Amino acid sequence: MTKELLSRAQELELRIRRAVEARRAVDPDPDDAFRGLYLTEEAVERLLAGPRVLPSEPVPALPHEGLLAGLAEEFGLTPLDVELLLIALLPDLDDRFESFYGYLNDDVTRRRPSTGLALGLCGVPAADREARARLGARAPLRAGGLLLVEDLDRPFLSRALRVPDRVTAHLLGDDTPDPRLADVRAPWEAVPGVGDPSALARALDDGVRLAYLQEEQGGGAGTALAASALTAAGRAVLGVDLARLAEDPAPAEAIRSLVREARLTGAGLVAAPLDAVARERPGLLRALTEAPVPLLLVGRMPWDAGWSSGPPLLVRAPRVEPEARAELWERSAGVPVPLDIPTLLSPFLLTPEQVVRAARAAVQTSGLEGGEITADHVRAGARAQNAAGLDRLARRIEPTVGWPDLVLPPDTAVQLHELTARARHRDHVLGTWSMRPGGGRGRGVAALFAGDSGTGKTMSAEVIAADLGLDLYTVDLATVVDKYVGETEKNLERIFTEAAGVNGVLLFDEADAVFGKRSEVKDAHDRYANVESAYLLQRMESFDGLAILATNLRANLDDAFTRRLDLIVDFPVPDAPQRLLLWDRSLGPHLPRAGDLDLEFCAEAFELAGGNIRSIAVTAAYLAAEAGGELTMRMLIHAVQREYQKLGRLTLESEFGRYAELLRASG
Repeated sequence: MTKELLSRAQELELRIRRAVEARRAVDPDPDDAFRGLYLTEEAVERLLAGPRVLPSEPVPALPHEGLLAGLAEEFGLTPLDVELLLIALLPDLDDRFESFYGYLNDDVTRRRPSTGLALGLCGVPAADREARARLGARAPLRAGGLLLVEDLDRPFLSRALRVPDRVTAHLLGDDTPDPRLADVRAPWEAVPGVGDPSALARALDDGVRLAYLQEEQGGGAGTALAASALTAAGRAVLGVDLARLAEDPAPAEAIRSLVREARLTGAGLVAAPLDAVARERPGLLRALTEAPVPLLLVGRMPWDAGWSSGPPLLVRAPRVEPEARAELWERSAGVPVPLDIPTLLSPFLLTPEQVVRAARAAVQTSGLEGGEITADHVRAGARAQNAAGLDRLARRIEPTVGWPDLVLPPDTAVQLHELTARARHRDHVLGTWSMRPGGGRGRGVAALFAGDSGTGKTMSAEVIAADLGLDLYTVDLATVVDKYVGETEKNLERIFTEAAGVNGVLLFDEADAVFGKRSEVKDAHDRYANVESAYLLQRMESFDGLAILATNLRANLDDAFTRRLDLIVDFPVPDAPQRLLLWDRSLGPHLPRAGDLDLEFCAEAFELAGGNIRSIAVTAAYLAAEAGGELTMRMLIHAVQREYQKLGRLTLESEFGRYAELLRASG
């Protein structure tokens, strides 16, 4: 306990002792073991005889220094407020006061001061209008969360007063954050070298209490810049995750606790993302903007004047470019790294805080493995910063294949390499060189993979993700389309919103389900179908990640959509030499092969896509496992026959040539 608080507590103890002595002097039976549990006739007569016996002493002046003085200044407390607060605080400092208050309340079950007792101990008449107002809901003590008035169903003078544990801890010198805020706090902190916070810090020093930092999608430095500005202005940083706040079962209570925490610690609030509450919970946003503490909001949406009673300071948050991300990564790692960090991080959209955490994660992982930091450690650390929301809307695939696993025509392979180059250098080309100015377009890369089923579209997307060090997220658009008006757009918006927080390759399968050609409007169905396509065209333009759309029906896609694509890659059915490679790789190096296998014949005779060949290889492997021996040509022919049946193709003996006899034997 601080010297100042101890001194005030001792003064109050003397006053309470005198009150107890005065009460005891007029108590007809002070030693009654059941006093406080019932009222005798004598007690009723005493109550009717006159006023309560409490001392009438002047309220001490406000303290000049220490935690109590700082509390009084921050919350605008009067000398009476401070005295009421201390009276309510004493049972939490010394349990003897529970007995004192139980005696003075004339009720052993009520061991905290009542409002009437507290006013009396302050020497204030219970009917004093101004004194009672100091305990009102809008008064500084209660509005600031310093004092709780309980038992609201009781008469005003018999309601109990209690100081929250967080306020008690603060006055005792303990500023451990309120556990109530664990679910809504965010670990945002000042990050040196990200933007210039000096102008915003000066504005905070000049009294600005509300600012909005609008940032671009992906890799924005809004929260880092806001935290740096508060730090430069001499304030602590209290981060608020608005998405979690919106899900809190008692958000109004959480906001009161947040504001109290900020005022107790001299902190400012950095709240993001604004987009999480702006549309669905504008009331929460309004409550936050009315807080009497510096509030720096971060988001991507334009500011709406209805979100606050006064205009905010509008700031454009800078984007963290690849060079700055690399410098920040190396500084956060704390050890020299002989790697090309700018190139490794270039495919990732990371905020400054995520870069710092990614560097620390890479260092920890390398330390666990007992070696130097490798490129895999860097990429794994960056991927670890992904949000988990997209996993509920798409299937995540961790890439396990590489460029050598692809069997494609030369031109198709070249286009895929060009696509990875676009993803790797988009920040430099579109940002530093400004090759896509205006129009509200993001820095995303969009490509279309067109070809028959099984020609390698999904596998190519997986290879690209592996080359960039990203995860692959596959979305089946056929499951996104909804017959109810507006639901398809909502489903797509959820996917794009969650994808903005994920560093991954987004693969839309069956893209023609939504990206079909817009038609002439003849009825309401045509109009809403066109709205879906138009919405998706606009949303694709503002997307900041890498999106790949796969379709079997390229001719069905809208021309306006294809114009907005960066690349269109055609996947033809493989020719005979490519099919031979596919047969060999699909069977793999571990499956025992009999001497009669004729893969050259299979490649020449069966015009199949790579996906079908892989399916045949798996079926044949099961046949070999059942037989307990090597894979024979008879088993392979039987597997081809089964694949033809799946495809609905006729099994013609002429197509099987010299192996038609094996076909008849297997059938």
